[in-house]
Amino acid sequence: MINRVIQQFGLHVRSINEVEDSYSSTVYKCHLVNGQHVFLKIPYTKLKYQRELEAYEMLKGHVAIPEMLDYWYGDEECTGAFLLSELKGEPLSSDASPSVAFQVGVLHASMHTIQPPVELTLTGIQNEFQNWSNFIEKQFYSFAEDVRDVLDVHLYNQAIDKFEEMKQLLPHPDGPSLIHMDFRPANIIVDGNKVSGMIDFESVRFGSTEIDFTKLYRDFLRFDNTLFHAYQEGYNSIRSLIDLEVVLPFYRFTDSFNSIGWCKRRGIEKNAVFLEENLVSLKNILV
Repeated sequence: MINRVIQQFGLHVRSINEVEDSYSSTVYKCHLVNGQHVFLKIPYTKLKYQRELEAYEMLKGHVAIPEMLDYWYGDEECTGAFLLSELKGEPLSSDASPSVAFQVGVLHASMHTIQPPVELTLTGIQNEFQNWSNFIEKQFYSFAEDVRDVLDVHLYNQAIDKFEEMKQLLPHPDGPSLIHMDFRPANIIVDGNKVSGMIDFESVRFGSTEIDFTKLYRDFLRFDNTLFHAYQEGYNSIRSLIDLEVVLPFYRFTDSFNSIGWCKRRGIEKNAVFLEENLVSLKNILV
């Protein structure tokens, strides 16, 4: 398949390497004979392809993202593919400076300023805002079918009761905004002390911003209050940040629960470490 995609884009490739930490697409970094580096991305489904295509159209000129050099709609055997420029740098790491954390806040808030377009008909990106509570509930109970096979009955029932209890305490949704749904360090590229931009938009929706802080907090913000404060300052310089203390407990809980279901779907043995992390997190919340 990758050879077909390379041929489709007419690339002259010197070397190619599959990118790790990509879970909803197959991604390759290509070193071309002219010395340029580009990325080939093949989404797992046609819906993810369409979301990414529409996201690039809306984000271009508003948020720092790679340049889409070309795209292919695919055929019966391939869901489609993107040819993307390289953002200079490496994924965000825990040793980032407060300046970088501030820029991450600016980047995130800039995405959240984008609202459903009036002039553009979308077929991939759904607007879930008007039925936000139903969206969260549907997502949770979809994963619950898989989680049931992993947790013991007592812990599973505790989790269900906790969800029903906590969702009643959520504030009015903040939006509608374009939300990334996978805004985590691996999808934020940093070059030294400068944020180059964000990547991976196959899960984007229009919805409430409240869900979009969870993974960044889980993997980055919670480890250093100075970075957390700098991020908040950056975000507030673009738009008002909601009260994270109110929403994070709920979304950290659902993230752990849903991630257990995700591991069951994608393979428990292959995702054993991630599964264990979320089991520990869920138990700590429920105890």
